[in-house]
Amino acid sequence: MLQESGYEMVTATNGHEALRLFMSTPVDAIVLEYYLGLLDGAVIADEIRRVRPTVPIVMLADHLELPDGALKSVDAVVTKSDGVHFLLATVHFMLNVRPAQVAEAKAKPQTPKHFRNSARLLTDRSQSISSKSPAHGKDAPFSPGDWRNIRNGSFQF
Repeated sequence: MLQESGYEMVTATNGHEALRLFMSTPVDAIVLEYYLGLLDGAVIADEIRRVRPTVPIVMLADHLELPDGALKSVDAVVTKSDGVHFLLATVHFMLNVRPAQVAEAKAKPQTPKHFRNSARLLTDRSQSISSKSPAHGKDAPFSPGDWRNIRNGSFQF
């Protein structure tokens, strides 16, 4: 089904062969069965993650009852009972949607921590200035409405 959907595939029959192919062939994602014979899929996933931490790994398992830690190096798990359409959707998500989400998160402007602290300090100071400033009376340089506009940045001269 993956090939019919346009994906090129490199196939291994066991864990050792999978690692050899992974080291010698560029891949965009891994679909890895948990039960691979001598090396289980979790060991292979750990090694793949160590070598190339950003390559998406989808674990295919007979059922979700796997040993503790078996899924620590995988990005998604699909059971065989979920069906091939769910596997196809998961691979599509890992290759297309997830990278866009990661890129979007990286593109969002992040305020460095030291600027956030400065902004808080400026906010605290502006509140203390406005509370100490004369709010009423003829000698007040600004009216309460002017102080509010100064604080929110909409004051016009």
